[in-house]
Amino acid sequence: MVARLVVEIRSDGSRTIARGAIEDTVMGQRVAVEARGDSPLALALALARSISSLPRLSARAAVRGLLGRRQGK
Repeated sequence: MVARLVVEIRSDGSRTIARGAIEDTVMGQRVAVEARGDSPLALALALARSISSLPRLSARAAVRGLLGRRQGK
């Protein structure tokens, strides 16, 4: 495993919040992720923006982990 992304999504009916963390298992780094949105689309865009603003190596590792690609391929 290269990266692990864990996100908890909660909604009160008017606003939705996603909180979680991305862990780069190779480098041993953890970064907190938080996104807020008034609609599912706004939440997804905010979460993607939050992930893409991570340091370059961590963001790449997270995407690689999400896509199921292994290092060295």
